[in-house]
Amino acid sequence: MNSNPTSTAARFAAAYAVLTAAHEVGDYIVQRDDDADAKGKPGREGTAACRRHVVSYTATQAVALLAADRCLGLGLNWRRAAAGLALSAVTHYAIDRCATHWPDDSDGAPLLVRAAHAAGKGTWLTRDPGAGALLDQALHKGWIGVAAAIAAGRRTRP
Repeated sequence: MNSNPTSTAARFAAAYAVLTAAHEVGDYIVQRDDDADAKGKPGREGTAACRRHVVSYTATQAVALLAADRCLGLGLNWRRAAAGLALSAVTHYAIDRCATHWPDDSDGAPLLVRAAHAAGKGTWLTRDPGAGALLDQALHKGWIGVAAAIAAGRRTRP
């Protein structure tokens, strides 16, 4: 007998909502202005800024997911939740290292930027000054969906 009647679908819906809300807080409120400015720069400065941002961002998501689990009685498996948070962190880092590079389709651009151009997004990215930020957020939220599915996955039987 399942000691927690919360369905996988309900856990997923809650995890996605919470991780998305925490994403907004972590990306726009918790992130330091200096890190937002420097996270796409090459070398140590950009790497350190992006790393600091991702640590605070992931901590924000972890606290929110823990609070939701406790308050809503979701019964999340914390190994799965940790795996989902790790995926969110790794993908967030890779996406944020592209900051300010989205219009650049040169060989020196980050791989993700070159992939976006190769996928046909180059005209949009070079024409629309807001396109990079929109693509950034779309990628984050897509990966948050995968992270939520991992975190909410079926509980192992006792």
